[in-house]
This record gives sequence, C-alpha cells and structure tokens, in this order.
Amino acid sequence: MLYHGHALGADTELSVEPEGLRIGRRFLDYAEIDCLQPLNHRVQIRTVPGETIEVSMLGFSYDGFWEELLNLYGERSLESLFVDEQQIMLCEGEYSVPGEKGRGQIALYPDAVCVLPPTRRAVRIPLCYTSDICLEGYRLHIRMRSGIEYAVGKMGYDTKPFAERTMRAADLVRKKRSSARKQIPLQAPFSAKGLFRTEQPEQYWNAAFGRGVCAVELYMGEDAATYLYRFPETQDAFLAQLEEAMEAMGVHREIIYLSDEQLAEKPLYRMAVDRTPAVRFLRERSDGRLIHSAGHDKRLEEYLRQ
Repeated sequence: MLYHGHALGADTELSVEPEGLRIGRRFLDYAEIDCLQPLNHRVQIRTVPGETIEVSMLGFSYDGFWEELLNLYGERSLESLFVDEQQIMLCEGEYSVPGEKGRGQIALYPDAVCVLPPTRRAVRIPLCYTSDICLEGYRLHIRMRSGIEYAVGKMGYDTKPFAERTMRAADLVRKKRSSARKQIPLQAPFSAKGLFRTEQPEQYWNAAFGRGVCAVELYMGEDAATYLYRFPETQDAFLAQLEEAMEAMGVHREIIYLSDEQLAEKPLYRMAVDRTPAVRFLRERSDGRLIHSAGHDKRLEEYLRQ
C-alpha cells in the first residue's frame, strides 16, 4: 500500500514492501534496520550504521503504516531464520533474549519458538537443543543446553496454552531427531554426525576432527564439498556450536562459506548471520573448502593430521 508522509526532510511517498521500506527514491532494506519505534504518531527507524529516520505526518494512515511495517519486518526476519514449517501459535507478549527485553510477537512452530521484536534481535530458538522448559508465573523460561536462557510470557489467556504446546513440541522434536540421527551413516575418518532440520532426515552432515581442526561433509544430494574449520576451543565446545549452526542454517550451506564481500550483496543472508550466533561462530572459524576431485581423500587426511 502507498502512504504519504514526511521523511528525510521532505514530504514523500512511502511504500512498505516485502524486502524493505521505500521512502521516495530511497529503498531501505530490512537488513539495514536496527530498530523500529512508534512515538507520538511518528515512526522512528534506527539503522544499523546509526542513522535515525523519522516518518511523520501520516495522518489517519499512521496505524495502518505502523502495522504493515511491523508485520512485514517480522515476516522478513522469519524468512532470514529459514522458518518454513506451519505455525502452531502466534501471540504478542513480553520477551527476554540475550541483550534485550521488550514486547513483540512470539511464534511457536513444531521445531522452534521464534521471538520477533521490532528490532534486529529476532531469534529462532531450536527446541531440540533445550535442556529445560518451565512456566513460572506468567513467564515461560526456555533454557538451552549451552546455558543460554530465553523467556517469553505475559500473553494473556494464551500464556498457559502456549507453554503447554511448547513443552509438547520440544518433547516430540527431540524424540524425532534422536530417531532420525540413529539412521545417519558414519565412516572413518568422520566421528560425529548430525541433522540439519528435523523434518528433513535425508539431509545430514558428518564431521572429522584433528588437533584444533575439523572437516565437515554435507550430504544434501548436490555437488559435494568438504568444509574446513580451525578452532581454539575444546572439541566438545566446538561440536556443540557446530551442531547448532548446522540446524540453524538448514540446507542453506552457502551461508557458512560466503565471504563478507559476497554476504554484503545478499541482504537476507546478512540478516540470517546477524540473528544467529552459532552461524557467526562457525563463519569466524572457517578455514576453506576441499572440492571433491582427484586427491580429495589425501588432502583431507593431511589437513586432519597437521
């Protein structure tokens, strides 16, 4: 829908689009937005570089503009988190994620809880990696095996049903994932294995370790390549982050090896990296790739032996 208001120092047309906000001739991709905030019938937009853009003089269109902007920003965040399963429940409530508290949309999916605030702190919480989920008063606490804790709640009458459905979904996805993981083949030199998304058990990965290095083979039915990583952590600590990153990215393997320059040209992937700590962790430890060709096995052996 086309709106008329004042922004960037002039009266202008505004269009809220699936990938960003068009202000006159300028297109502001959602990847550039740090925070959206309504304030006295104005909308303040803070960008990642630190610019503040104020949209005002919307008149009776203000509510419609804010609602559409907020919804499409949230939908784009969901897209960047690679959420494609059918939604079970959507509520508005309070959230607490590392580094931020506030109110926003809280969505439940068969394999995750998604927090969609009006900021770039959107997060997908994979239920398969939860260690404990409990309802305390009006807040649902979701504790991860990594020690990170999230909290959502104060959703009115939806609070208890949301909590109960989340607990059931977590129990189911852990069982399905454990069963599917047992079917994954594993051959030397690979010693660890895992799935991407739980609903796609035919797509999986294997990992082989050397001293402070790791080689990961992705099995997706496409052209194969082995991804290399160098890490200072213990093997167990690295493996835990590797598992979370693989689950987070799903089949979008390019997100872990694109250079920063290539990533800059893909706004959706920039949003994905920005919102997913495990993927950032893995990218920071990238040490290249081994293409499957003559001599691949020898190069892999040499890499792991260094």
